[in-house]
Amino acid sequence: MSQSVDRALTLLGSLGDGPVTLDQAAASIGVHKSTALRLLRTLEEHGFVHRLSDRRYRVGGRVLSLAQRALQEIDVRQVAAPYLAALNERCGCTVRLAVLEDDEVLYLDELAGRWSTDPGRPTRIGRRVPAAGTAVGRVLLAGLPPDGPAADGLAEDLAAVRRRGWAAESAEHREAVTCVAAPVAGSDGRAVAACAISAPVGRMTPAELLRLVPELLCTAEAVSLAYGGSPTPRWCENRCGARPAARASRT
Repeated sequence: MSQSVDRALTLLGSLGDGPVTLDQAAASIGVHKSTALRLLRTLEEHGFVHRLSDRRYRVGGRVLSLAQRALQEIDVRQVAAPYLAALNERCGCTVRLAVLEDDEVLYLDELAGRWSTDPGRPTRIGRRVPAAGTAVGRVLLAGLPPDGPAADGLAEDLAAVRRRGWAAESAEHREAVTCVAAPVAGSDGRAVAACAISAPVGRMTPAELLRLVPELLCTAEAVSLAYGGSPTPRWCENRCGARPAARASRT
């Protein structure tokens, strides 16, 4: 490991116990104060360290945002798993869960459909693809603030996705599949993930897959509620069996 990287990470870890002075920071990694100061300034420039008015240093907001993002991704996969499995069993299609990282989609989970006969077929779990070219990507991009940056030429499409609450794609990302995706809402009502169902174009036409949109939206709403989010309650009629009795029927 690079000595500078090792020192920076060790120094950052030491801040977890509370704010430190420059002398304390230098002592924690066994270097001269000038070396510790260079490391602290570099970490500060990237938001990982914050300098207080009393010249002590504490953990910066970037660390907190990364930790929160990591926790959300882990939690949403765990929360969504039983609902995705139930959707996969009901519709027989491939079911996926994905999140947005910068301008790329990162796939967190996948359950193969009934047409996936090759046991050695690689999944999309861990795979990244450009967000603008996929249904799940457009759902996630549409979940960003309306006045935020949008991919070139996508503003009108994303506005339509926001209005109807889902996105569709045929031959997604150069693959011979058709796909529909819907958002999983977080506590602020914005999309923290997207779930999708897809099938080979030779097995299911786009029109046939669109008839499964209510099933998909029901699942997305159930995952959102289980995750503690605030979905738009328009679609679930208890198809997924996941709703408490008092909230089982929505119109």
